[in-house]
Amino acid sequence: MLNGCARLLLNMQRLAYHHLAIIVLWMVVFIPMMPWVGMALEPGEILIIANKNAGEGVELARYYAKKRDIPDANLLILSLPADEMCSRDLYEKQIATPVRAFLEVIKPSWRIRCLVLMYGMPLKVGPSEHFEAENDKALKAREDALKKRLEDRDGEDVAASPSTLAKELEDVRKRLDQLKITTDQRASVDSDLSVVRDADAPVGGWIENPYYLGFRSRPPAVSRGAVLMVSRLDGPTPASVKRIIDDSISTEKTGLSGTAYFDARWPMDQSAAPSPYQIYDRSIHQAAQRVERSGRMPVVVDETDALFQPGQCPGAALYCGWYSLATYVDAFNWQRGAVGFHIASSECTTLKKENSQVWCKRMIEKGICATIGPVGEPYVQAFPVPELFFGFLTEGILSLAECYMVSLPFLSWKMVLVGDPLYRPF
Repeated sequence: MLNGCARLLLNMQRLAYHHLAIIVLWMVVFIPMMPWVGMALEPGEILIIANKNAGEGVELARYYAKKRDIPDANLLILSLPADEMCSRDLYEKQIATPVRAFLEVIKPSWRIRCLVLMYGMPLKVGPSEHFEAENDKALKAREDALKKRLEDRDGEDVAASPSTLAKELEDVRKRLDQLKITTDQRASVDSDLSVVRDADAPVGGWIENPYYLGFRSRPPAVSRGAVLMVSRLDGPTPASVKRIIDDSISTEKTGLSGTAYFDARWPMDQSAAPSPYQIYDRSIHQAAQRVERSGRMPVVVDETDALFQPGQCPGAALYCGWYSLATYVDAFNWQRGAVGFHIASSECTTLKKENSQVWCKRMIEKGICATIGPVGEPYVQAFPVPELFFGFLTEGILSLAECYMVSLPFLSWKMVLVGDPLYRPF
């Protein structure tokens, strides 16, 4: 009896600690995201942006606003080419500048916390031609100089072990990768717009997201007040976008059901200093554990190099996995309201190109409700952290856009969230 009471007291203590941890998490994470109120994203805090040269996009914008009770005043219609790629100059003059001006005029502008880009808005921003040419030339010169230095070192008549030279070569490669990141002006329109309020935000390279939980101990690279959540209601056809809107609202009434599938490449890695690939593979395992602990749905984990194959994922409600570059594997029967993303470098380079097999486009065509992907090489550490994204999503408190924001390391970079930002599947 005494042992039973002791166990009961221990369990009660653990439960109290669990609830205390949730309260502390809310105080540290959730409330600072909403400086004016401690509430989740609301319809009045959304600004919808559409392109008048893509008529279906304007119609979808009005349809979405009506379905979600977003005020009529919270619609900005721009005049843009109906292309997925836009130049850096066009982005600055015809997208960023009018959005910034609109945010200054709309009352109360401080309440706008999220932008929604509609079907027909550009997807990618290219670098200025002059900058790209000059940057490529400078980068090549830097690379040649570093390689020559290493070759000269290799020819020196000094004691230099192969391991020392290998370490120096690795250091050179890391510095070159970092140089490529900091000088890269290619980005998603969505990610650039997340810092549109800061007219002095640097162009080129990524900016650390002040809302990402992994950076909370660091001084913010950009003020939280300047950061906006950005989502996109887009897809291969207007019909696919309307389906995403309808599926989100319908699923919220019943809750998302089905099976969660997580496709890791290796067994759970417990090493103290894993590589970035191992970190994300571990996070896929941890995401599966978070969903399993939530009790929302059964969980299936694959920890082999092979991907899920056709027919292996019936009733798919949640998904995260890797790595099949720009080649969707039709393994899933997506449930209405399903959410998932594939970690690979090209999976949102297009949402329109006919016959493209990139994962975001193909998952939308096959029925998924929300997904995430990059418009170009992001490097693995730029993806949303699966454990955070799916952990918060299954808690059912934060909206889709908020789950994305707290799990996303970098802004003004490559990533795109496709889906209704207000969506809460649980």
